[in-house]
This record gives sequence, structure tokens and C-alpha cells, in this order.
Amino acid sequence: MKVFRLILLFLVFGCSSSKVVSDYDSNTTYSKYKTFNFYEDNGDNLNDFDVKRITNYITSKLKNDNLEQDNLPDFFIYFDTQTSTVRNNKSISIGLGNRNVGVSGGIPIENNKVNEKLIIKFIEANTNNLIWEGSLESKVRKKRSPEQREAHLKVVVTQILEQYPPSN
Repeated sequence: MKVFRLILLFLVFGCSSSKVVSDYDSNTTYSKYKTFNFYEDNGDNLNDFDVKRITNYITSKLKNDNLEQDNLPDFFIYFDTQTSTVRNNKSISIGLGNRNVGVSGGIPIENNKVNEKLIIKFIEANTNNLIWEGSLESKVRKKRSPEQREAHLKVVVTQILEQYPPSN
């Protein structure tokens, strides 16, 4: 059942209009970076569980790309989220009346979604310069189960890191 949920979530987000946005220093030779580590203050807007999830997904992806985590890294990783409320224009309206007199009213439908933008930055350790940044904004429910959060974050991190290293 868990695999089915992950596939369903991937299909939903894979078909969404959200796209990864990345930017990078085009003069940088990315093949020189062999080691990475994380800043300690990652995820100020995230709970500790999500920070751990994102850290694990990034670590796994970069290790699969033959990079190693090291205490003296070539670059550091910083990540965080920005959230904003999705504007709700939906309501239920009813009207009663005859030819001369009418009464109507509307009830707004509660909005239970937010825009969540995950931003991942790679910063060169020696110079403290930003060398790569990727982000993805998606519309998510405010209240999600831990399994839903985990599946969503895995898909988002994977999609963002598909853009690294950039092809110059």
C-alpha cells in the first residue's frame, strides 16, 4: 500500500505544472567538487523530522553520484522552505427570489492548501560563494500525515537534484 501511495503521489506531482528552477555559476567546473556537508542551521521553517528527511534524501542522491560526505567538504549545503497561502476564490452561493425581490448569500469554502517552495543551495566551502541553487514550488495540503510528508519531500528533492550538476 505504501508503494502505491508513493507511485500515486509521484504521478500527481509529475503531472503538475510546478517546474524545477535552478541557477548556477556557469564559470564553475563542477567535476572538481568531490565532498559535501550540511550547514547546521538548515530548515529554519521546517520541523526536525522534515530536516532529517531532506538531509537523508540529499545525502543518498549525492552519494549515488559518487560524492562523499566529509567534515572538510568542497561545498556546503543549505536548504529551507518558504510557504504562502493559496488564495481561495471558491464559495457556495444560493439565491432566492421572484420577479421583484431577491435574496442571496455566499459561504466561502475553507482553503486547506499552501504553496511550499523548497530551496537547496550549494555553497563553496573555501570562498563561501553560491555555486548552485535549485528550487521547486508545489501546492500541498496544510495537514499531511508523516507518510504523505515523506513521500512528497522525496519526490521534490529528487526532482530538484536532477538538475545538478548543471550541463554547461
